[in-house]
Amino acid sequence: MTTWLSIGIIFTFVAIAFVIFRWGNVRCVGVTPVRTFTFIAILFTSGLDVGLIMFPLTEFAGYANLAASPEYSFSNPLAIEFGFWAFLIWAFYFLTCFYFCVIEPRVKFFEIPLIKFINNLIIIGTCAFTAYLLLTNLPWYLPELGDGETIVGSFYLIVFVVIAAAVYSSTSIRYVRILSLASTWLFLGLIVIMWAGAFLSEESSVSEFTTTFALIGDYFGNIHQFVLPMNDYHEFYLFWWFSWSIMIGQFTSRFVGGMKTYQVLIAMMVFPSIPIAVWFSVLYYYSVNEIATTGFYNLAMILVGITFVINSLDSLVRLYTDNLNLTVERFGKAKYIIGNVVLMSGLTLLFKLDFLQIQWVGALAIALIIGCFGYIMANKYKQVAAIECSPEENKIDFNKIELVN
Repeated sequence: MTTWLSIGIIFTFVAIAFVIFRWGNVRCVGVTPVRTFTFIAILFTSGLDVGLIMFPLTEFAGYANLAASPEYSFSNPLAIEFGFWAFLIWAFYFLTCFYFCVIEPRVKFFEIPLIKFINNLIIIGTCAFTAYLLLTNLPWYLPELGDGETIVGSFYLIVFVVIAAAVYSSTSIRYVRILSLASTWLFLGLIVIMWAGAFLSEESSVSEFTTTFALIGDYFGNIHQFVLPMNDYHEFYLFWWFSWSIMIGQFTSRFVGGMKTYQVLIAMMVFPSIPIAVWFSVLYYYSVNEIATTGFYNLAMILVGITFVINSLDSLVRLYTDNLNLTVERFGKAKYIIGNVVLMSGLTLLFKLDFLQIQWVGALAIALIIGCFGYIMANKYKQVAAIECSPEENKIDFNKIELVN
């Protein structure tokens, strides 16, 4: 699995370099373009899930334990956490976003029945894994509802309600902008609240935040360390990112609003990384100084995490239902909601039983990406080589999203 993952990573970065060299100045226009801020909000909130909120506080200590994990000795825990979540790996999303916006309309690789089936397996599996992550992290963040370790009935109910809300919101694409902007502002609000709680207290000062934030700079000095898997846990993260890459590219490509290709790359790598860096810096300060997050802070993180999950599941459910023609128009809203809620709830339980692994899903995604390249070289080379612009039928009309269900 490690060799397969490494092949996928190397291929991805070589492909990104070629895209920038060949089509760097092409204006990317999606089928439902939106303004740049809205696009960034959709990208950020669709491309991340509850793990961004819930994982760091449980991981910093592991990255600091060099006796158990000496491979982390090249940097500090904050830079490592940032490297697992930000900057370089967002380039995965760029490659697939560009492909679905500019190339796929000419190639139609993902319309081949077998490929469509595999792609939707990936989407559905990743969708369920997102709900599973929320379920497994609730005991740590809501110990008031249990013993802090065991998953109790209340947690299953919370996840069920979240799945139902996401499926309902997926019935209309107009909810995308509302959810994405709401998730973004809630996340920024959470950062401000927790930053103020740590750095405006009598014991702390604003300068300490600057000192903590500066630790992330070590990531850029060691960025090469994050390209290939450094251990099994990093490998898990990279497979996880690959499992998301195709579907997030497919989803976000709809909303690109006329940026040039190189600008899309910069936007996708830089803009999401800034709030991630600030958020992780705040959490790291809480962790190092053993500041308690129980009570209000944990509830606030749960609220934002749930919003992220609803936003992510909404986009993923919309993708696989559109791809498989399991739409509201075909089955009606009631059957659509019941069917998807049952499917997502069942698969979430399969992850809980360790019947499924996200690494398998990521490996399938790598196979599709490399298979797509092989298909282009064998069957569509001339058509792709001749591409000089986005599909002509895609026009920049920022009001178009209001007319789409």
